[in-house]
Amino acid sequence: MQRADKVLVGGFALAVGYQLALWPLAPAWIASHPELLELVQGSMASIVNMGARARVGETSLILAAALGVPSLMAFTWLYWWAGRRWGDGVFLWLLGGASARNERRLARLHRVEARFGPYAVVLAFFLPVPSALIYAAVGEGGMRLWVFLALNALGTALWTSLLAAGGYALGQGAVDVADAVARYGLWASIAGAAAILVWLAVRRRART
Repeated sequence: MQRADKVLVGGFALAVGYQLALWPLAPAWIASHPELLELVQGSMASIVNMGARARVGETSLILAAALGVPSLMAFTWLYWWAGRRWGDGVFLWLLGGASARNERRLARLHRVEARFGPYAVVLAFFLPVPSALIYAAVGEGGMRLWVFLALNALGTALWTSLLAAGGYALGQGAVDVADAVARYGLWASIAGAAAILVWLAVRRRART
């Protein structure tokens, strides 16, 4: 692999590791540090939670809509760059390998990108297509990085605003659910992690 390929692979590995590292933090922070959780994770639950807390006066609706944007955009440029550098190969990788079905899906994706590329980036969170494929498609199609980032920011802000508004509409009920998650969810996460470790140990022992 060339240096750029190593940077891309390392970036994808970092993105996966980052999400795994945040997994146990969600139940711990959803009530105690909701702003920080949304800023670093940008999950649907964290944004809806912040919107609900805006309804009960704990934060502002603008903050609830804005904090999730940076984390949701943190790694999108990797997919754009992968599409620009690897072309069709990245689509087949994301789709799970070469097959007649994936070849048809790839051709359909190219047609969508050619006709609706900029709009698809803005609406990526709302379309029944993995957003990673859309980002890679516009990269392969020649969209400039600054244009992609501007459209991605617009679409991400639209998505977080709708989620925050949904949380605002739910109000106190959503806050109560988040508080319950904070109370019991951390222990559930620890139990789940322990179960996975035990399962891996048993499988490893069975192979030896």
